[in-house]
Amino acid sequence: MLTDSDLQAIGLTLQVAALTTVILLLVGTPLAWWLARTRSWLKKPLGALVALPIVLPPSVLGFYLLVVMGPHGTVGQWTQALGLGVLPFTFAGLVLASSFYSLPFMVQPIQNAFESMGARPLEVAASLRASKLDAFFSVVVPLCKPGFFTGAIMCFAHTVGEFGVVLMVGGNIPGITRVVSVQIYDHVEALEYADAHRLAAVMLGFSFCVLLALYLYNGARHKGVGA
Repeated sequence: MLTDSDLQAIGLTLQVAALTTVILLLVGTPLAWWLARTRSWLKKPLGALVALPIVLPPSVLGFYLLVVMGPHGTVGQWTQALGLGVLPFTFAGLVLASSFYSLPFMVQPIQNAFESMGARPLEVAASLRASKLDAFFSVVVPLCKPGFFTGAIMCFAHTVGEFGVVLMVGGNIPGITRVVSVQIYDHVEALEYADAHRLAAVMLGFSFCVLLALYLYNGARHKGVGA
């Protein structure tokens, strides 16, 4: 049986993952569109910056986010001036850190979908006098739906499994920043291996089901295209 603190950690983790996914859908979509369409020299540097969390140690990213959002950091001074206090060791800070860490898992699948679409559908839409906004939602979004789906699933699953960044920025506050990965760490540190095993098994099953659903979806889509 999972303990009450385990269930609380699971609920908090799902909240963080859901909010992060929504935020990155809103922020990552225009960023992916720009990266897919631009010819600017900034494309490669910005693309590398977006992909940085994939190779950067989570503790490094968490440290710099902690500094920037702290009381003497740029973001920290701005939030204090607005009367919001500082973001580290808060739920909002946890979501913001998760958004930075999961950014490439949202942007890259959507960017790949935009690039695979090509320019022809937009040219046809323009010839029919559709506005750019109308063409995007009526043509681009339906054609690139698999990219959005993949990005959302990968972003959600990746956020659920975070540890280094959330521990650095969020700490370990029950009901506020203690997510599942930190809860498992606490169990192991306290030599509560049975509790750690149960919670880890839940996360293993969740991760497998998410990836299986993604593979089944992509497989069914490819069969539909080839039929």
